[in-house]
Amino acid sequence: MKKIVCYGDSNTFGYNPEDCSRYNENILWTSVLQKILGTEYEVINEGMCNRTGFADNPDGFLFSASEHFPKLLLEFENIDVLILWIGTNDLMFQYNISYEDIEKGLENLIKSAQAKAETIIIIPPVILEESILKGHFKNSFDETSILKSKKVGKIYKNLANIYHCKYFDVNTFVKPSDIDGLHYDKNSHKIIAEKLALLF
Repeated sequence: MKKIVCYGDSNTFGYNPEDCSRYNENILWTSVLQKILGTEYEVINEGMCNRTGFADNPDGFLFSASEHFPKLLLEFENIDVLILWIGTNDLMFQYNISYEDIEKGLENLIKSAQAKAETIIIIPPVILEESILKGHFKNSFDETSILKSKKVGKIYKNLANIYHCKYFDVNTFVKPSDIDGLHYDKNSHKIIAEKLALLF
């Protein structure tokens, strides 16, 4: 059985923008991916709401990928495929993160992953919608966050090429819900799973 580890933030965890709950296994993209791929694969969801990829998160160890991710990898003997979808929360204005720090941080995560994963799939941060400025997360993201979300994809794609990872940009076929401008609706989760399955 091939092992697929999906590491990320709330969009991997399965945050539902309609009621702030967690999507069930009939909706969540990792669970749908498992159903599509079947028993030859084990899809493991390692998503966490509010997790940052590169910034030091005040919520602690589990929420700071720069610290948590390398230690999590030690729990696995081997990983056939690692899907890395992290970095959206770093765009919160409180972190004031630079493009250079994003690049360096992602590069460190990729290098850690290469020691354990046969194949790495890199997914860039969600391109934030303007509705985020009026929704539930308006006190965390601003216009600068939106601008950065539109630009960081180039960094992710470039590093994916340098380190021979697969690059999978969900922003080319789904957009976050208008409810909060950050998280995906049920149909988008289904589409993400179906598109990802084509890579296997």
